[in-house]
Amino acid sequence: MDHKGAADGDSRDGTFHRSNVLSRDGETVSSQRTSSSTTVIPDVVSDCILERARQFQGLDMPHTHLEPIQLVHYGLGEQYDFHKDWFGEEYAGGHGSARAGGNRVSSFFAYVEASEDIVGGGTNFPRLQAPPGKEWCRYLDCDEPWDAGVTFRPVEGNAVFWTNLVHGGRGGGDERVLHAGLPVARGLKVGMNIWAKQGTHN
Repeated sequence: MDHKGAADGDSRDGTFHRSNVLSRDGETVSSQRTSSSTTVIPDVVSDCILERARQFQGLDMPHTHLEPIQLVHYGLGEQYDFHKDWFGEEYAGGHGSARAGGNRVSSFFAYVEASEDIVGGGTNFPRLQAPPGKEWCRYLDCDEPWDAGVTFRPVEGNAVFWTNLVHGGRGGGDERVLHAGLPVARGLKVGMNIWAKQGTHN
């Protein structure tokens, strides 16, 4: 998948703003999330990326269930503290961002750009168990203690995919997919979020 294409040229609106989090009162700025984000303007490149993301999941899901691509810039010290991509019951019938299309069935997070000197900036899932074998160290941070869960290295061109809901997307949220974008201690990274929803995203 050509993640880099979505970050080049006119594919994004050109302006990154402080990333928001969803609260009961709507979207708001929070110290929990200190990155900057922008929504990619739909074009041939972004449409191709979304279609490949849809096909990858093997679900009978129309493309209208996919949210617009979001690019996220993490500079020095920036992070997204532990959170889940699915919406809990406290948002049911609440803010429009949670209502539009229902809950998030799945998530992609791709590393579009990562500086060669980057330190930190991994994606940590504290409730998952790391697989055995040193071959995984090219993708996972094997320097982390195993009781810290799984941390994916910010390797440019790699992507992490997970499902958010139990029972094939028809049940409630899966608590195991709690995750965090760890602080960047040196360098920078640009990530790409792709979320699929239960229904048509408005």
